[in-house]
Amino acid sequence: MSLDGRAAMEAGLSPEAWAKLVFLEAPVCDGCGAPFDSHLAPVGLRCAACVAKPFAFARARAACVYDEASRDLILKFKHADRVDLARTFARWLGRAAADLLAEADAVAPVPLHPSRLARRRYNQAAEIARPVARAAGLAYLPDALIRGRATDSQGEKSGSGRRRNVQGAFAVTEAGRRQIKGRRILLIDDVLTTGATAEACAKALMAAGARCVDLAVVARVPGRDEAPI
Repeated sequence: MSLDGRAAMEAGLSPEAWAKLVFLEAPVCDGCGAPFDSHLAPVGLRCAACVAKPFAFARARAACVYDEASRDLILKFKHADRVDLARTFARWLGRAAADLLAEADAVAPVPLHPSRLARRRYNQAAEIARPVARAAGLAYLPDALIRGRATDSQGEKSGSGRRRNVQGAFAVTEAGRRQIKGRRILLIDDVLTTGATAEACAKALMAAGARCVDLAVVARVPGRDEAPI
């Protein structure tokens, strides 16, 4: 059986469903991970939006496009107790973010607020980040970054609404400050939409002394519709 066939079976996907997933291959924008139309784009190139208004995180990579094919898989992972998918997603990130992992000092998940964690029973970003860190031989920092304020769901909000929603929501613990100071942190999440959540996390990490923050996600929406303010 081919590697793709084994991966499809592990994820509970039929070969037809697997074939519909759009995996992102280089070249991509170094800043937000969006794919370029031309395969001749040089490594390290940034899209116009990232040049004009870069994110607080330095670089981003995504394993696949967030569309109907990947959405069903990710929603099952987040809301239907399919935590077994974390291993598959971690392998995807190991390939998509290989260059970021090679330079990272530690891996940290985007945190959930305790009230949401109690309802969901697990943090989907942490379930992915843990095996990513283990496979790369990097420090895993599950509690360095916290979500100190409960926020509304980002789902139906505009880009500016998402940024307002998470503004000031994240903080670094005292123990976390010692863990991240002077280090390059790879932040892990499931989906990149406008980048508001990852940006708020990156700002908190940088303010607490991180040398740099990169981002790796399972899936990203096509393009970059709104640049951060």
